[in-house]
Amino acid sequence: MTDTPTTVYVVDDDAGMLESTQWLLESVGLHVKPYRDGRQFLDALSANSSGCVILDVRMPGLGGLNVQEELQKRSSNLPIIFVSGHADVPIVVRAFKSGAFDFIEKPFNEQLLLDSVQQALQEHPQTGLPHRGGDNIEALIASLTRRERDVFLPMAQGYTSREIADMLGVSIKTIDLYRSRVMKRLGAERMPDVTGIAIAAGLLHPLDLRGSAV
Repeated sequence: MTDTPTTVYVVDDDAGMLESTQWLLESVGLHVKPYRDGRQFLDALSANSSGCVILDVRMPGLGGLNVQEELQKRSSNLPIIFVSGHADVPIVVRAFKSGAFDFIEKPFNEQLLLDSVQQALQEHPQTGLPHRGGDNIEALIASLTRRERDVFLPMAQGYTSREIADMLGVSIKTIDLYRSRVMKRLGAERMPDVTGIAIAAGLLHPLDLRGSAV
């Protein structure tokens, strides 16, 4: 039986976290399938499964990044939202380079997680960035004009329009225009997508994100 488009697979070995996440998602009408083990999740997944995955990074046995690798081998189009209480830089970089939809640190803000899930479901099966890596990333960045690229990197770091305008010596209105053009050219509907592209392309280090260390 094919899962509904609003199926959210939650994979977390922490029973309390798994239960609370399931309750949160079901409270807004989403269909949830919880799993305590990465292998159990993969064994239960069918070729035509749809929705998105909330995947814990650190789990006994098959960890989140290993599950991501297996999904790639199966050519799965499920958007992956990683959650982790240990979001060190190499893990975040690897996750984004392999196409992660989002990466959220535990303990997470409930609305932040819900917003990310809703966005992932809206964009499925075309996530907007189905293969964040390799030639596709290069082609996206190559499509930017020189001025758009000047705006792209500060955007990805988290600078505001006013701050970018001050950097480049132009008006805020001009920066807002360029921001919208950058988003359109990259096929990005939200800022984490822009940041993910920059990280995957090796143009931005996660520790360079403004206002927070990953």
